[in-house]
Amino acid sequence: MAATGISTEHNSVANLFESLNYGPAPEADNVAKAWLEDHGRDFGHFIAGKWYKPSDERKKYETKSPSTGEVLTATIQGNSEDVDLAVKAARKAFQSWSTLSPHVRARHLYSIARHVQKHQRLVSVIESMDNGKPIRETRDADIPLVVRHFYHHAGWAQLMETEMRGWKPIGVVGAIVPWNFPLMLLTWKICPALAMGNTVVLKPATYTRLTALLLAEICSEAGLPPGVFNVVTGNGAFGGQLAAHPDVDKVAFTGSTEVGQVLRRSTAGTGKKLSLELGGKSPVVVFDTADLDSTVEGIVDAVWFNQGQVCSAGSRLLVHESVQEKLVNKLKERLTHFRVGDSLDKTIDLGAIVDESQRKTIADYVDSARQEGAEVYQASISIPCRGCFYPPTLITGVQTVSRVVVEEIFGPVLVVLPFRTAKEAISLANNTVYGLAGSVWTENISLAMEVAINIKAGAVWINSHNVFDAAAGFGGYKQSGYGRDGGKEGLYEYVRPTWEDRARLDAITDDVIKTFGSTLPPRPAVSDSSTSDVDTPSVDRTYKLYYGGAQKRPDGQYSRPISNPQGKVVGIVGESNRKDVRNAVEAAHKAAPGWGKRAAHNRAQIVYYMAENLEVRRDEISKRISSMTGKDLEQSYKEVDDSIQRLFHWGAYCDKYGGTVQVRHIYNCKRSCPDEYPLLGFISLFAPAVIRGNAVVVVPSEKYPLVALDFYQVFDTSDLPGGVVNILTGDRDHIVKYLAEHQDIQAMWYFGTGQGSKFVEYTSAENLKRTWVNYGTNRNWSDPEQGQGEEFLYHSIQVKNIWIPMGDIFAN
Repeated sequence: MAATGISTEHNSVANLFESLNYGPAPEADNVAKAWLEDHGRDFGHFIAGKWYKPSDERKKYETKSPSTGEVLTATIQGNSEDVDLAVKAARKAFQSWSTLSPHVRARHLYSIARHVQKHQRLVSVIESMDNGKPIRETRDADIPLVVRHFYHHAGWAQLMETEMRGWKPIGVVGAIVPWNFPLMLLTWKICPALAMGNTVVLKPATYTRLTALLLAEICSEAGLPPGVFNVVTGNGAFGGQLAAHPDVDKVAFTGSTEVGQVLRRSTAGTGKKLSLELGGKSPVVVFDTADLDSTVEGIVDAVWFNQGQVCSAGSRLLVHESVQEKLVNKLKERLTHFRVGDSLDKTIDLGAIVDESQRKTIADYVDSARQEGAEVYQASISIPCRGCFYPPTLITGVQTVSRVVVEEIFGPVLVVLPFRTAKEAISLANNTVYGLAGSVWTENISLAMEVAINIKAGAVWINSHNVFDAAAGFGGYKQSGYGRDGGKEGLYEYVRPTWEDRARLDAITDDVIKTFGSTLPPRPAVSDSSTSDVDTPSVDRTYKLYYGGAQKRPDGQYSRPISNPQGKVVGIVGESNRKDVRNAVEAAHKAAPGWGKRAAHNRAQIVYYMAENLEVRRDEISKRISSMTGKDLEQSYKEVDDSIQRLFHWGAYCDKYGGTVQVRHIYNCKRSCPDEYPLLGFISLFAPAVIRGNAVVVVPSEKYPLVALDFYQVFDTSDLPGGVVNILTGDRDHIVKYLAEHQDIQAMWYFGTGQGSKFVEYTSAENLKRTWVNYGTNRNWSDPEQGQGEEFLYHSIQVKNIWIPMGDIFAN
């Protein structure tokens, strides 16, 4: 035995059976290194189907293996010239790619899927070497899911003409992805983009560029036309240059919340679409009815998968107080069996942290917990001396305001908090600025479903965690961003209505931000009416604000005259201020839970009642529109009739759209209505929101608000609960300023000026509320496509996926 190099004692069969130790099982890296050598271990950009290295000297970035510290290759640090070249290539390719038949695009995506499968082992090894994650994860999870996305979206490309009728591609997509899932996350961006007819310029993360470049080469081998998919490499500022390029029509970003906020501000008012998949602090809620042994393994997957470098990592463990000690002890025991080591070793559980700077950040968080008096547990397991590693960590004895509880650590660190009741568990789960994911652990399915529905997160798993599929959209609420990757819902991020073209406005200035909405209330003015008349004046009527189901006087005690086109005052309305905005938002929040829980049929009946009561007042409202706007009476009657039809349209959709396990309403929405159709525009904006269970604050037409205020009598006679629809009148931009700045508003729709659109998008970055603005362009509200299209439903909801495991009978 000595001649074979095997120890005769330590590794004897008897000792191995006694210790059950794993021997190393390294994955061969020879093919991966050969690929690096094929490129001279020096990569440029991949633009227009070719490798591109500028002739002048560019700075280089050395890519190192986190597990060993070995230098793998050098990659180029691009500049603005490189961005411009790549975007021009993508724009040129878009002209032909977008006009291909859906079937041809489907064939291309199918071909890419097949070619990735042919090189699957090479891709898995490169990903593991580049990122530091275990080869078992790249081989068995990441790359199979990449292939799945290409196959899935080949199907969507094939079905575009039927399933996405009325939508068209956006143009050039700038995709920016992080280092934790370098290939999988870029696939989530490029698959729907290409399927819908867009072209892509991708900027991978600084630390992990290799699989993006490898995929570009594979796409070329698969026959993808030049310029359809381009990869450019550079630092963080380089990604900002890509996002800011005027010929990029959409920015798709996955990364930190802070960078997402910067992108929201930099793209404000440009007409670019933006989707953000950002940070998380996901709860794992464990009840005393859970199977604790399987829960332990689920927690391992939730927080220590990919070294905890997962945006949806279950880093907050909320445990029923009665089983907390038992579960924590089981976790501690489980950690003693963790194997930490080289990413290419197929026997390890935990690989390397991506970079020393990230490892230091993790250590700083754990040290802060110690300083706060928390108990930090790290098992006495073997940690390699070479490479960038951090041990799996469990922290107990923390407070709800502890830094390690509140902030995203992005490492293998789990914090534990107890709860006593299900309501307390839900409250703790939602006590975060994030809303990306979560999981619920219990054998009681009704309890699991109720808690899952009430956790404000885009994905909630029951008795599982970190399960993904191309057919299920993934994305967050609140400061975890907006938009979805995957499923049909993910396609809408890469299309716009066929009738709509991108608006292009000048960049927003600091002066606009500082001065927007800073107007004074109206002052008295001398009437131009004749003073010789002695007619008895009519009894004055001043319309009040409407919120919480009641008429309210404006807090500032100012009023605004409303004049017709001839200058005659036809009414007086209240002038809203910041306090009125706060009151209306509070009323909406109070009404939202009850309204959202109502049966869809009940909400539909109330919308039908609105149509019924509006028709009763058809003559009165039509004359009001005519006298207020100067339209002839026939046009005014048509606007009322169109409004009745629109209420019927949305009432009909109420129990038809969504309603599946994955779709849930999530908003308290705020709308700013256009002036062109004072009644129809008002109804077109609030109706699709309320049928999906949202509560809204509406700012009606600033010039012609009277018919919207007449409508609160329709609300009162239609059984609409108080607070579901709230109406604020006055200076539109003044009100919009305080709505956009409000921290507890989840969505903002604005149909007004270009400057107002810029302000709304820019200011929304503070709490990352979702926005829908018109950039100062008009739409034809009487046209069904423009006034009641599918985009209204798309903007009224975000998809929430609840994953329910099965397998009691046929488990295999």
